[in-house]
Amino acid sequence: MRMHITLDAALVDELDRRVGPRGRSPFIAAAVREALDNTRRWELIESALGTVDGSGHDWDEDPAEWVRRQRNADSSRVG
Repeated sequence: MRMHITLDAALVDELDRRVGPRGRSPFIAAAVREALDNTRRWELIESALGTVDGSGHDWDEDPAEWVRRQRNADSSRVG
């Protein structure tokens, strides 16, 4: 889809130095895609905030011992 966007001259100059005039569209598409992915990721993170209870976990009393038990229970670990 074609669309019209406005960028200031300094931004276009740097863009052209880095990717050339023929590389603008692919670069801008990749940048927008990455920005949208980051926005979605942050929305997921923010929606999960507060959903995990802050107490009553198996590891609360002795986290190091809990980790040791987890590691020892994993038969794929060596040593």
